[in-house]
Amino acid sequence: MTLGELMLQLNNIEVTYHEVILAIRGISLKIPEGSIVSLLGSNGAGKTTTLRAIIGVLDSMDGDIKKGSIEFQGDRIDKKNCEEIVRMGISMVPEGREIFDELTVDENIKIGGYVRKDRRVLKNDYQMVLNYFPILRERRSQIAGYLSGGEQQMLVIGRALMSRPRLLLLDEPSLGLAPLIVKEIFSILEKINKEEKTSILLVEQNAIAALKVAEYGYIMENGKIVLDNKAETLIENEDVKEFYLGLTEDSRRISYAEVKHYKRRKRWIG
Repeated sequence: MTLGELMLQLNNIEVTYHEVILAIRGISLKIPEGSIVSLLGSNGAGKTTTLRAIIGVLDSMDGDIKKGSIEFQGDRIDKKNCEEIVRMGISMVPEGREIFDELTVDENIKIGGYVRKDRRVLKNDYQMVLNYFPILRERRSQIAGYLSGGEQQMLVIGRALMSRPRLLLLDEPSLGLAPLIVKEIFSILEKINKEEKTSILLVEQNAIAALKVAEYGYIMENGKIVLDNKAETLIENEDVKEFYLGLTEDSRRISYAEVKHYKRRKRWIG
């Protein structure tokens, strides 16, 4: 990868839950400064655990990094707590659009800036969020629990931006959303990346949408990185087309019930 100076690096990370469940099996990945990188894989592959390890919340789920290290802008962060990591410039948008249902849209957004002291700049960033998501400006006084799914996803992204992250982690932002809404949100993410110089690690099952906005991609299976390359190369890879984009060489949809065919073709799994 030659996109820019290294912002985040995972070095042979191994993660366990409850001391016995091995969830991450020695993965390494890099996020260059100013890039969008996608981490793809099916349910249970270890994508969310990877994000939890980066942001420092594994201990709340009885998880632990047993081996390896995580470096952010040259500093090790794998022994730091979540608040320290957020203050350093990493923010995460979790799966499931975890908003504060009973608070207003305005209150939800402003909570995102709780770790910051620069109140004058914070006001400018609040306006920046509303500029990226005009619908939130219209809904500022509305109770957040009454927003649509797409609006709630915009809200949690906007809330994360209020901490002025250098690196934004997103966990399945397209989950449960209509294709047009997904397209709109991913377009906004591209603008944030370019205009705010915010690096993005995008965890997704929607491989097509993720690879279209990313410069580079990693594919996870069973807690391991099994394939990585430039996004445009992954899109053209025949195995990726078949098992992650769901297309065979003649562009027809395949059935994942064809287990023998699946195991035979899935060459990269060791």
